[in-house]
Amino acid sequence: MQNIMALCDEVRDIAYAIHVYHGHGHLEKVYENALAHRVRKAGHKVAQQHPIKVYDEDGTLIGDYFADLLIDDILIIELKTAKAIAPEHEAQILGYLKSSRMEHGMLINFGSYRFQIRKYIWNA
Repeated sequence: MQNIMALCDEVRDIAYAIHVYHGHGHLEKVYENALAHRVRKAGHKVAQQHPIKVYDEDGTLIGDYFADLLIDDILIIELKTAKAIAPEHEAQILGYLKSSRMEHGMLINFGSYRFQIRKYIWNA
């Protein structure tokens, strides 16, 4: 658990530095590329628009969705450029975690003048 918490702390710090440098107002892809670049520079494996398998409750594969970023094969990052994090954004990341059977995710919003980031754990 300590490794994932340290990874989340590192991603938070990098994302905040991106927010300070670039501000708000860019398209989501700009922030995705910046975060991927800086997290790679920090020594982590990063996949952009990575397909994640989605399973039904009985284990049947029912499709894929594409994670904005998958870091070190354990942390899903969902990026937004909205005025504020909304309940539907939270539902989206929780749905991704549940359906993909992954445990850790972060929702980062670069669209607000205030930096917004939330960590989620799905423990079924």
